[in-house]
Amino acid sequence: MNGYLRIIPYIYLAAALFFIYSGFVRYGEGEEGFWLWFVIAALCVFMFFFRMRFARRFQDRSDKK
Repeated sequence: MNGYLRIIPYIYLAAALFFIYSGFVRYGEGEEGFWLWFVIAALCVFMFFFRMRFARRFQDRSDKK
């Protein structure tokens, strides 16, 4: 379970990079709704920082025991 908590935030970061790239491709092609890809990317970046903070708290709590 501990390995899972270390890997998942970086998957969110990779997903954010993918959505940013996809948003720029759709913007370049002139498609409507490209902004949705950027919103999803922002959500992924938020989740990255949230999960990192959560993992740090979990680690600190287990170190105190």
